[in-house]
Amino acid sequence: MAASPVQIRGFALCRNPTIIALHRRENLEPIDMTEPVTPNRCRIVLIAPAGENAEDFAKRFEAAIAGGDVASVILPANGMDEATFQDFAEKIVPIAQAAGVAAIVADDTRVAGRVKADGLHIDGGRTVLAEAVVNFQPKLIVGAGGAKTRDDALDLGEERPDYVFFGRFGYDNKPEAHSRNLTLGGWWAEMISIPVIVMAGSDIASVEQVAATGADFVALSSAVFAEGVDPLQAVARANAILDETAPRFEG
Repeated sequence: MAASPVQIRGFALCRNPTIIALHRRENLEPIDMTEPVTPNRCRIVLIAPAGENAEDFAKRFEAAIAGGDVASVILPANGMDEATFQDFAEKIVPIAQAAGVAAIVADDTRVAGRVKADGLHIDGGRTVLAEAVVNFQPKLIVGAGGAKTRDDALDLGEERPDYVFFGRFGYDNKPEAHSRNLTLGGWWAEMISIPVIVMAGSDIASVEQVAATGADFVALSSAVFAEGVDPLQAVARANAILDETAPRFEG
C-alpha cells in the first residue's frame, strides 16, 4: 500500500523529542557521553520577541539557555530590515549553536544561509514551504507555521516539513496558551508523525497545558523574555514543570 501524503502515527513512528536538533552538525560528530541526557518529553523552543536589539537579546538569551534544556530558538525578523535582521541573527546563531541549541531563522532564506543557521521557519504558506523543502532539506531544518485549521495543517504536512507550529509570534500575551492552538496541537500529536510545536502563554506555568496535549515542543517567548522576567529562572522553572508533569514519549 502506498504511504499517505501525511503519515499517520503508528508503532514504527516513535516520538523522538530531539528531532529538531537532528539536522545539526553534531549528528556527524562522536557522541559526548558526558553531556546531559536529552529529556524524553516535551522540550522548549524559544522565540525571539519583537523590539530587541542584538546586544541586549544576546545577554538575555545566554541567560535563558543557562536555565536548562532548550531544543531550539526561532528568530523572526519582527519588522527589522534585512541588514538589521542579519546583524541580529549573526549575534544569536553562534551562541545557540555553541550551546547545542538549533538556531532557526524565520522566513528569510538569504539571512539563514549567510549566518549559517540550522533551519528555516516558513510562515508563507504551502507554495513557499514546498520550495524551501526542495531547496534546503535535509541540509537545513524546514518548519511550517501559519496553520489555523486542520485542513491548513494537513496541506502543509503534505510537503513533509520537519515540524508544524501552531501559534503566532507575538500573540502569547495571555497567561494561558490559546485554546485553538492546544486543540490543534493535541489532534496533530495524536494523529500525525511530523513533530509539533505549540505556543504557550505568557505565564511559564502554561507549559503544562501544552505538554498535556502530547506536543513534542512548547514555544516560549514573553514567558521568558518579557520585561521584568529573569530568563534563567523562567527556563529553569519551565523545565522543572515539564520534568514533573509532561508525558514521556515512547522510544
